[in-house]
Amino acid sequence: AIIKSDLGMSPINDGKVIRLKVPDLNEQRRKEMVKNTKKVVEDAKVAVRMGRRDANEMLKKALKDKAISEDDNKRAEQDIQKMTDQYIEKVDKISADKEKEIMTI
Repeated sequence: AIIKSDLGMSPINDGKVIRLKVPDLNEQRRKEMVKNTKKVVEDAKVAVRMGRRDANEMLKKALKDKAISEDDNKRAEQDIQKMTDQYIEKVDKISADKEKEIMTI
């Protein structure tokens, strides 16, 4: 499983102990890690946007059921958008910091 995971590790079994040789962090390996980081960041952004979509759908349903007024709906949509923007900004900042950390020798 370790070999198939494409982590670059090669297990060595001497009968009693399994040793893992961790590959050196060369520039190519760092770039691969940054690429993986970007994929995780994009997944996080999608999750935040899905939360926004779900919240907006709940608002539409509440508006349709006349549980909230149109003013409350607009205000809540704006608050949801602000929160979404804040979390996307946090994800971007963390991503930039992590990419900088990975690429630092």
